[in-house]
Amino acid sequence: MAEFIKLYNENPNQKAIDKVVQVLKRGGLVIYPTDTVYGLGCDITHNKALERIALIKGVKIEKAKFSFICDNLSHLSDYVKQIDSATFKILKRALPGPYTFILPGSNNLPKVFKKKKTVGIRIPDNNIITTLVENLGNPIVSTSIRDDDEILEYTTDPELIFEKWGNLVDVVIDGGYGDNIGSTIIDLTDDYPEVIREGKGDLDIL
Repeated sequence: MAEFIKLYNENPNQKAIDKVVQVLKRGGLVIYPTDTVYGLGCDITHNKALERIALIKGVKIEKAKFSFICDNLSHLSDYVKQIDSATFKILKRALPGPYTFILPGSNNLPKVFKKKKTVGIRIPDNNIITTLVENLGNPIVSTSIRDDDEILEYTTDPELIFEKWGNLVDVVIDGGYGDNIGSTIIDLTDDYPEVIREGKGDLDIL
């Protein structure tokens, strides 16, 4: 059964952060709050953990639409091909915030993602997840926790999330109630930004 850990967004407890980071480094799966819906993720460098997430989500890992959560824009050059200044300005305006940006993937992508031409990049406006990523030292591969209920697309209550997912993951972080609207997804791989999904983020940033 997963461990249920309470963290506060304003001031995440360092001891608890360290504990979760150790779980991630060992290949554990963690559910955490973001600035939109709760996410499920693992250390980007841990192939076995990535396979576990793909299995839980019922997708082939090569085809999975996972995003990479970074704590700032400095990680971009590790996984994204060089981008032009107009694209960078959009990222600077929007992040941290409730957006997923589709960008051209570089040759440094982890082995399991080598065939992917694009990557989804997230820098949520949430201290808990960005502090985790910062302490881990590399991005977390992330996917949203969708609900099977036809009316509720996303579960917002961390205790209900724990009840449902506690046997599948290693840690569930209680960071308070989540949102039930996903991030706005914007494709920046072409000459003009294309909105793939309108979610929580405002489109004025484009």
